[in-house]
Amino acid sequence: MSTADQLRAELARAARALGAPPDVAPILERPRDPAFGDWTSNIAMVLARPLGRKPRDVAESLVQSLDLAAGGIRSTEIAGPGFINFRLETGTLAGVLPVILKQDAAFGRSVVGAGKKVNVEFVSANPTGPLHVGHGRQAALGDAISALLEVTGWSVSREFYYNDAGVQIANLALSTQARVRDLAGEATDVPEGGYHGEYIREIAERYVETYPADAHGDDLDQLRRFSVQELRKEQDRDLQAFGVQFQTYFLESSLYENGAVDRTVRALVDGGKTYEKDGALWLCTTAYGDDKDRVMRKSDGTFTYFVPDVAYHVTKWERGFARAINVQGADHHSTVTRVRAGLQAIGMGIPEGYPDYVLHQMVTVMKAGEEVKISKRAGSYVTVRDLIDEVGRDAVRYFFLMRKGDSQLVFDVDLARSQSEENPIYYLQMQHARMCGIFRNGGIAAHEISADGVDLSVLGEPEEQELVKALADYPALLVNAAQALEPHRLAGYLQETAAKASKWYHKHHVLDEPEPIFKARLVLARATQVVLRNGLAILGVDAPERM
Repeated sequence: MSTADQLRAELARAARALGAPPDVAPILERPRDPAFGDWTSNIAMVLARPLGRKPRDVAESLVQSLDLAAGGIRSTEIAGPGFINFRLETGTLAGVLPVILKQDAAFGRSVVGAGKKVNVEFVSANPTGPLHVGHGRQAALGDAISALLEVTGWSVSREFYYNDAGVQIANLALSTQARVRDLAGEATDVPEGGYHGEYIREIAERYVETYPADAHGDDLDQLRRFSVQELRKEQDRDLQAFGVQFQTYFLESSLYENGAVDRTVRALVDGGKTYEKDGALWLCTTAYGDDKDRVMRKSDGTFTYFVPDVAYHVTKWERGFARAINVQGADHHSTVTRVRAGLQAIGMGIPEGYPDYVLHQMVTVMKAGEEVKISKRAGSYVTVRDLIDEVGRDAVRYFFLMRKGDSQLVFDVDLARSQSEENPIYYLQMQHARMCGIFRNGGIAAHEISADGVDLSVLGEPEEQELVKALADYPALLVNAAQALEPHRLAGYLQETAAKASKWYHKHHVLDEPEPIFKARLVLARATQVVLRNGLAILGVDAPERM
């Protein structure tokens, strides 16, 4: 039981003794100003009305009833209308440190998800070009969300959905065909809506090498399959360089080949959820919160884009994913209502609000004070590989994750490359390296450090207590970030904890102190190292031992 859990349990006991209901659940928060103590609770104000008493009177009665020793409490203070501030015994506060050292890489893990299955779909880029920086932000978000869910007990399946059918793929094939014919000496224009990047010429060259008998690119179906295959390989290489792996790759074309799209349409028609108008088939999406009904099948017989999306999510449900999360760009906002409406209309017990969506804004890349808009290979946009080559994987991933997904992100290449404390990822990794340096300089094996027999009550300096509190908050932070699907909370926590570690490191010595302090501070340094390393791993970022 953590120190916070001990305090909550003692507060709940005291509250029940005053007549509070058996299921009373006191809330503890960290005061914004450490001068107000280690924890604060509004439990007296919550209980005032049901107990028919003034909040401060309830607070005073609670404080009088508390077993200070049981809660590890050094002192209490009633503030304002009835807040109760708590200061813990130094030894109690530091009680988390032996736990961190013992659990090591497992510290922070929990079983909140109870092993339940969840499908996290992200990136899902059309195989029409290299991954752009927007895809990179999505890859970082999706992978970090998946990792947060995993460390909080969910069984996660990462999935990539390839839109390998439709107009864009047809334009890809025609674009490659134009470049193949260019190579054969036949000047051919890329079609309207086609792709002009240098990568198309590279694909054309490989096609001619692979199929010399079709040097003029007359076999358009073969060209299409080859182009998609080559770009899937390239995207896979980009993702590998970014450190992202998927358990499942799902092809849109399979939904047509196995009849899933037709079955979905039939189910909606048979369920009376559709109607014919102007030669088109419409879905009654207004019955499920949409602002107007939507066309499913156009008058020319082709399906609109959201129909295979509905069929695809039916497969997720049928594969046993009672929870599904889609990480997509903000330009997919309009698909949310339509896909959910289609799933509600089809029935099958799919709950309202399935799937969950995490929508992110795009990325602006700045270098030397100017926006970078194009890539040498892609032509019309900046690729994620460009950024990785410029600043390294760690910086790209962290910069993509340090802001909330639905906020605009300006990626400053010069800042990401700088070796200064202004660079957030450099600063964060430096604090981890400094903790490692303490053990290296002392000739001490960090992994052999134990808190057994160490008097942790000597860690009474304000900087030590603030750092210990930050380390103790790590498990709850992970649970909250996972529930909110917001990895930026973890990134922010790591920055704040690193700042506390830096302040402690610069103000207090470790190796040349008397033995009781020396041993206790080694435990604190090791615990800080563990938490920073564990948190960075969830974000997919390395924790170097030297900088």
